[in-house]
Amino acid sequence: MNTTKRITIDPITRLEGHGKIEIFLDDAGDVQNAYIQIPELRGFEQFCVGRPAEEMPRITNRICGVCPEAHHMAATKALDMLYGVEPSSAVKKLRELFYSAFYCTDHTVHFYALGGPDFVLGPDAPAAERNILGVIHKVGVEVGKLVIACRKRNHEIIKMIGGRGVHPVAGMPGGWSRAITEAERQQIAAWSKENVEFALFSLQLFEDVVLANQAYVDLILSDAFTHRTYYMGTVDGNNHANFYDGLIRVVDPDGKEFVKYPATDYMKHVAERVEPWSYLKFPYLKGVGWKGFVDGNDSGVYCATPLSRLNAADGMATPQAQAFFEKFYETLGSKKVNGRYTPVHHRLATHWARLVELLYAAERMVELIQDPEITDPNVRVIVKNTPTEGIGSVEAPRGTLTHHYVTDENGILTKVNMIVGTTNNYAPIAMSVKKAAQGLIKQGTVITEGLLNTIEMAFRNYDPCMSCATHSLPGQMPLEVTVRDAAGNEVERVSQFV
Repeated sequence: MNTTKRITIDPITRLEGHGKIEIFLDDAGDVQNAYIQIPELRGFEQFCVGRPAEEMPRITNRICGVCPEAHHMAATKALDMLYGVEPSSAVKKLRELFYSAFYCTDHTVHFYALGGPDFVLGPDAPAAERNILGVIHKVGVEVGKLVIACRKRNHEIIKMIGGRGVHPVAGMPGGWSRAITEAERQQIAAWSKENVEFALFSLQLFEDVVLANQAYVDLILSDAFTHRTYYMGTVDGNNHANFYDGLIRVVDPDGKEFVKYPATDYMKHVAERVEPWSYLKFPYLKGVGWKGFVDGNDSGVYCATPLSRLNAADGMATPQAQAFFEKFYETLGSKKVNGRYTPVHHRLATHWARLVELLYAAERMVELIQDPEITDPNVRVIVKNTPTEGIGSVEAPRGTLTHHYVTDENGILTKVNMIVGTTNNYAPIAMSVKKAAQGLIKQGTVITEGLLNTIEMAFRNYDPCMSCATHSLPGQMPLEVTVRDAAGNEVERVSQFV
């Protein structure tokens, strides 16, 4: 009989923020339950109340040093609605160019530094080697130089357009703080082509290192890393994936469109619940309802990731990304029903989907930088309307990001709500950790560091940002305190809002 009743992975690694995993075994040594717990709390929604609304693009991008551009853009779009100003076509294109550069650098970080080491080096590799330096050592210094160069040039673009390389400052209601010059356009055009080449290189690397290794393919296709849920993503008028603008589309586990709505209607379709063991909230689809941490058509749990965006879309809007989109689904055994591919439910395939998105973002940059409007100097507007309420949404790399602001007549915030990418995914992350633990730990299993890292891969493919996700309303934080005696017996339990 296995005498180990509890296994703790603390801290979990290669994510933004802090967390731990608690695994509980039954008397036979099988996994009875597993939890991913987030101990940190950040109350951004509350300390933004009382601030002038126009400060939000600069305040909220401090939530995260990895994806400040996503919060900057969602906040800016919320201000568009709040002040009743419609950005011009040129402003929208400039914003999307900025945002596409951000996608290129962000997806590069996760693939090479956070998720990639598990595949390039193997989940059983020594912990000290499973990092970006280990990846460079394995695949060569020249690859490392390409990764660093990609990050460098795209942060230069972010700085050029957004005003700062980190924590941009350019967003304003209905506009942008500055236009780009022709010289800057030419430089960005050259860098954009390099982004396309780097994305193609990364996709080939994935094919050579991951898809060519049958053990990795078996792991991707294994039941331990598979969930049938609903999928969310923003799409354009042709139902192609779009990161900056469009309608939010949700498809069911069979790929049938469940709902499609503007971001302003998010409260009609998404609800949030709390659990006593975490500071994070668990969103679910109102139209289906909360059935617990289970998947399937009857469960309101949904996913919002690169994999989810591909599953929610009918295709990609750029040619080379579309070709790899089709290869992705054909390789993983998806079939076309009513003209679109059925969803891929293998969560580790998210890493591949992320690279397809990297290529799309790079190709989209090439398109935008060649548009004659991109250097239009008229990027500012005069705000004349009295502010009331505004909702802005973009696709953050980690999922659909929504900012919702309410102000008084002077533009002072009275209410702020944010549903960030990782918050969307917290229920499926919890489910994935539990299922991976149950699939990998059985009676008599020898618990090794490599095995526990493989369980960590269940959350890592979501690229979670816990710093972004831990927000709370005052006075309603779920709290449960359990008092036990020296023998471990429960003496008293006190709870609130549970």
